[in-house]
Amino acid sequence: MLRSRSTPSNVLSSNGGDRDSRYAGIRATVQRRLLSEVSPAIDTISPADVRPILERIFNETLAEEGLPLTRVDRNNLFQEIVAEVLGYGPIEPLLRDESVTEILVNGPDQIYIERNGMLMLSDSKFRDSAHVMHVIDRIVAPLGRRVDESSPMVNGRLPDGSRVNVIIPPLALNGPCLSIRKFARNVLTAEDMVRMRTMNDAMVEFVRACVHGRMNVVVSGGTSTGKTTLLNVLSGFIPANERIITIEDAAELHLNQSHVVRLEARPPNVEGTGEVPIRQLVINALRMRPDRIIVGEVRGGEALDMLQAMNTGHDGSLTTVHSNGPRDTLARVETMALMAGMDLPLRAIREQISSAFNLIVHLDRLQDGTRKVVSIAEVQGMEGDVVVMQDIFVFTQTGVADGRVQGHFTATGVRPAFMDKLSAMGIELPPDIFTVSEGAERRRVTRGSGGLLGGVWG
Repeated sequence: MLRSRSTPSNVLSSNGGDRDSRYAGIRATVQRRLLSEVSPAIDTISPADVRPILERIFNETLAEEGLPLTRVDRNNLFQEIVAEVLGYGPIEPLLRDESVTEILVNGPDQIYIERNGMLMLSDSKFRDSAHVMHVIDRIVAPLGRRVDESSPMVNGRLPDGSRVNVIIPPLALNGPCLSIRKFARNVLTAEDMVRMRTMNDAMVEFVRACVHGRMNVVVSGGTSTGKTTLLNVLSGFIPANERIITIEDAAELHLNQSHVVRLEARPPNVEGTGEVPIRQLVINALRMRPDRIIVGEVRGGEALDMLQAMNTGHDGSLTTVHSNGPRDTLARVETMALMAGMDLPLRAIREQISSAFNLIVHLDRLQDGTRKVVSIAEVQGMEGDVVVMQDIFVFTQTGVADGRVQGHFTATGVRPAFMDKLSAMGIELPPDIFTVSEGAERRRVTRGSGGLLGGVWG
């Protein structure tokens, strides 16, 4: 496991353990005085106005105590106290660090971060479990939520849109745990995807045509593979004159189109009532005259409602699904559709899936931390009781060199069956876009007799 070189929350400890021990009591004393004097003001003025008050009290306290601090230590100590009073304590510097994409607090003594797709242990620490709970309360209080033994799990988001999950004892045995998936301040574009080698130009051109041509697209992948990021990129290909309804568990999508209605699910309140799940929002969205419906993530019975929407004139819908591969994506959707509680035969659900989905774009996080679109597969329809699929583009890994995954993107040589539909809409793609790259093997589909999918890649 790597260790982060990020700025620790206990900034004085970065100068060595002796100095940390020397100033620990001083820091606690200064912080208590600042908190006691400024707490009333925090409730009535903005953080921007609180900061100069904190600075004045800080300087007065140091002068009265005659603390022998260097300019660097003085500034570091002040920044630490500002983070504690106005921010989120030890994780505040990590939240400001744009290279950090996830923050994982495992009790007071462990704060892991993700940087460049790799997990590493940060030098930051909380003082104790009470300190972690203090920061958690600062996060959930503005959301109208509470965390205690009767409600030990909470999902929410920070003001900047970052996703937050909290779980505390007795469920969490290591102490209060906090998981933050940071919100990207700079929304990635298709050009960024190509630059980072998440996709190549041909794949971008193809999915752009599919979205513009109102194909129903599912983005699939495991946890933290970039599904929401790619969904945001795909949504950017939707024409500006269409009415788009987005439905999310925690709002993350940022569309540039002007006619966008954003809906967000609501968890139950402290009394356990008032919940509005994604499924109810999907049903309501059908009454809002949408041209496109974008569901941030399908994870339950709303899968059946999404399938019905796609099969009743709402073409061009987009969604994401957690899965291990394109085939597994359809199996997952089938299982989730059964969770809707409708007594439907499996064949009926599979027919709904095969007629609703046109394309599955599957992402994977490789061993070096990079995210790549490893498969773009067409859902071709039914053969007997099974759904048949075919890869259109794939990523082929050829090895690992200097810790970096080596490989290439390639077309499989298969022309999608829906190309005639795109052509009828005036959308044309270069004929060589589906040509197999030199040295790449064409993948085939063999039609078997068992399982959800007859398509088995060889």
